[in-house]
Amino acid sequence: MAVHTRHPVGAPPAAPIRESTGHLMLRGYTIFVLFIALATTFWFNLLGAVGLVILVCVTTLVSGALWAVLRPVVAWRQLPWLPLAYVAWAGASVIWSTWRDATVLTWVLLAATTVQGLFIASVLTWRELVRAIASALKWVMALSILFELWVSLIVQHPILPNFLLWDGDMVTELDWSRNNLFDGGRIQGIVGNAHLLAIAALLAIIVFAIRIASGAPRKALLYGWIALSAFLLWRSSSASVWLAVVAVALVLVTALLMRTTRRPGERTKFYVAYAAVGLGGVLAAWFGRDAILELLGRGGDLTGRTGIWEAVWARVVEHPVLGWGFSTPWLPWVPEIDGWIVVNDLTVFHAHNMWLDALFQVGAIGLALLALTYVALIWRAWFFAIDRPRWDLTADRPYQALTLLPTLVMTVLLVQGLAESRPLSEWGWLFVVMLSHKIGQSPLVGEGPAERRLAMERGEQVERTTR
Repeated sequence: MAVHTRHPVGAPPAAPIRESTGHLMLRGYTIFVLFIALATTFWFNLLGAVGLVILVCVTTLVSGALWAVLRPVVAWRQLPWLPLAYVAWAGASVIWSTWRDATVLTWVLLAATTVQGLFIASVLTWRELVRAIASALKWVMALSILFELWVSLIVQHPILPNFLLWDGDMVTELDWSRNNLFDGGRIQGIVGNAHLLAIAALLAIIVFAIRIASGAPRKALLYGWIALSAFLLWRSSSASVWLAVVAVALVLVTALLMRTTRRPGERTKFYVAYAAVGLGGVLAAWFGRDAILELLGRGGDLTGRTGIWEAVWARVVEHPVLGWGFSTPWLPWVPEIDGWIVVNDLTVFHAHNMWLDALFQVGAIGLALLALTYVALIWRAWFFAIDRPRWDLTADRPYQALTLLPTLVMTVLLVQGLAESRPLSEWGWLFVVMLSHKIGQSPLVGEGPAERRLAMERGEQVERTTR
């Protein structure tokens, strides 16, 4: 006989779980750290070298303190041991370094960047990580256009670092802004470098597009951010970044095609086609490099880079195994660097190729560790992007757009590394460590001890079912 009761079996209705104030502050702090990494030259131009070092050290100490307090779950076996080994080898090079003071100083910055990458990956879920990167890039894009508007409308002159005004006779390579927004020239944004602004804009387009594909709210605003980023990418006019755009498009199309396969062996044809297109592109770029560089407005010597590479290689062969000692970037006041390679009356502070730069600084052993770091991350990022999420017998779960982020970011870094050494430091190295650690800890979105605990604590939708 049924018995009626006024006391329902289910739990009474309650407000949805909301993020705590502490966690909102933590996420805001990680956005600030990412902004520092993505716009390091902005802080250098604003605070100077000493101010930048102090800022990096203070934020690293704060991150260390937060890590000790929060104690996020970490699978120690899955730490990114290869990048950590590269950092250790770079630190060990102080023993034989030609410029020990420079090695110590720059290694401290490298270690700080590594700690920050580990920290951010440990305290944020995959979804939060993408949101934090998007927020940091919004600051870079917004401040870049506002800065250029301020210089063109208010200052009306080029401006040097530390807000020094144009004196009518200065080297343009030192300009923070060249006042080119309305005259059709290349703009540099808050980072003070057209190439770095173009890379940040390309990264922003990738992240914002992933946010849209992931079903983020306020999509109209995200389309607006993409339009602003595309404008800054176009006006920065960086030749190597346009090559990165092509590479990203090729990798994206291939990954999406891989996701359409249903049976074992179907991916083989795509791999063959991908390899053929990639090889054809490399051969076309090599044999047609003069025409391509002329079309892009660059000299046949890659804007002086071939001369830099020849000078660096001449020193590499003197210490090919151990290198001359870690220093990323090269410090121009070091006697062995000052006046060594001079372009436009300025001492060059990196080799304009990350692989050659690593070989020069930490030798063949360090180069091997760096190459293994990239190979391991690219391998895991690729299958993170193209494999359907699966942890049980259910094999038809939908793909997630955010899993494309690591492989697209690595594509950008690889292309950038052909003509720049920036991937060895700043946001490039932070992203390498951060993504290596995050994929190792959480190879599936929402899975892994840290990922699931954080998602449950913060009320995120956990997709795992008990079917």
